[in-house]
Amino acid sequence: MKIDRERVFELEDLPNVGKAVAADLRSIGIHTPGELVGQDPFAMYEQLGQAMGVRHDPCMLDVLISAVRFMEGGPPLQWWAFTAERKRMLPPRNPRKKSHEHK
Repeated sequence: MKIDRERVFELEDLPNVGKAVAADLRSIGIHTPGELVGQDPFAMYEQLGQAMGVRHDPCMLDVLISAVRFMEGGPPLQWWAFTAERKRMLPPRNPRKKSHEHK
């Protein structure tokens, strides 16, 4: 993926961000790529869920991490390059309960 950071003016210019993700970002008050610098992608993911009234797919968090990291100087990577980071940082959504042993 080759993106020139100097030519990123709109949210849709960011790696992994299309019209739908850009609209989601605008719904939480992010209107320009520069506003992503210093943001916490995990907090943004929670804000997005609250703003929309639904919990987004965790892959959305990968997209948010990729956009923030890119704007903070990181390389333009595919969103799935951040899946491992997300999994390290977030507990499983529905951890399986240990079965109770019968005595």
